[in-house]
Amino acid sequence: MKLFKRFVVKKNERGLLLDEGDFEAILEPGQYSRVDWRDRLTVQTFSLNSPLFDHPLAGYLRQHQPQLVEQYFERMDLGEHELGLRFEDGRLVELLAPDSRRLYWKGQARQTLERVDLSGGRRVAPALLARLNRPGMAGLEHVLLVSVPAFHVGVLKIDGAVFDLLEAGQYGFWRCGSQVTVETVDTRVQALEVGGQEILTRDKVNLRLNLVANWRYADVLMAHARFSKPVEHLYRELQFGLRAAVGTRTLDELLEDKQFIDDSISRHLQTQLPGSGLEISSLGVRDIILPGEMKTLLAQVVEAEKAAQANVIRRREETQATRSLLNTAKVMEGSPTALRLKELETLERVAERIDRISVFGGLDQVLNGLVSLKAG
Repeated sequence: MKLFKRFVVKKNERGLLLDEGDFEAILEPGQYSRVDWRDRLTVQTFSLNSPLFDHPLAGYLRQHQPQLVEQYFERMDLGEHELGLRFEDGRLVELLAPDSRRLYWKGQARQTLERVDLSGGRRVAPALLARLNRPGMAGLEHVLLVSVPAFHVGVLKIDGAVFDLLEAGQYGFWRCGSQVTVETVDTRVQALEVGGQEILTRDKVNLRLNLVANWRYADVLMAHARFSKPVEHLYRELQFGLRAAVGTRTLDELLEDKQFIDDSISRHLQTQLPGSGLEISSLGVRDIILPGEMKTLLAQVVEAEKAAQANVIRRREETQATRSLLNTAKVMEGSPTALRLKELETLERVAERIDRISVFGGLDQVLNGLVSLKAG
């Protein structure tokens, strides 16, 4: 049995000498020999490359060995409304949550703590914001980093309540103990499509309609203060307006006056949107899709209507032609000269269609059926 035990603590380490797991001493770098004929002593070493002393004995050392804590550790204790910025040799490396109780080994890097009073506001100072974006930062779960792009605004909510409106830029907010969110909102005119709406007309015809509306935020804060999801609210109001417009009219009325749907929805929105922070610049029904059998019936109706219109026009033209012939006959009956002119006109039309004409017995014979026509 060995009476002595030899322990080695390296230069970048610190050691805890334990007697059957109970604290005995803190060992600095070096070689140590201890009498241990009962094999009760152990040494637990800690690398200074990871300076946090997260050990079950930390509480004991704080309470019963304050001199050792002061000698070997940097204490970083935070209050309920404080957030800590831990620096190693002047470089920010970690964010510490409120009510933290931390011990860090002294000896390799200079450990310093900077406190942030959360009661003074949750916005991160611009000078600190750039330092939080560095790689390898620990504790970033305690901060919300937000980028608001151009033509957008950010709606800042703290614990579900709308708190502020953010212009385009970079922002950071401490979120320790509170739920902090930022919703980016596009302030430009946007298109909202209400598609595939199947609605029964007043005469029980099932139509499928697609509606498109161009909209924008008139007041972003008002919209998000009144509604948790303003765009969904606008979508529902467009649905309600579309169903009210279609459900109160027959199919024939809708087909005869398609503008009625747009006008009816516009009137509905004029009563529902004031005070909502939303505004519609234009809207219109893009498609009205009929059932297959209804398309066939309407095609037959249109075909019959067009055929009837063509028949009316044909009869009207025939009547006018007959009336003109009657008038011409009356004129020729009372005027031999007019009759002669008509005969010459007829002869001219005949002559246009043949190459050569042979006349025997004079022109009068031609008109009396004695003309012999020979086409070459």
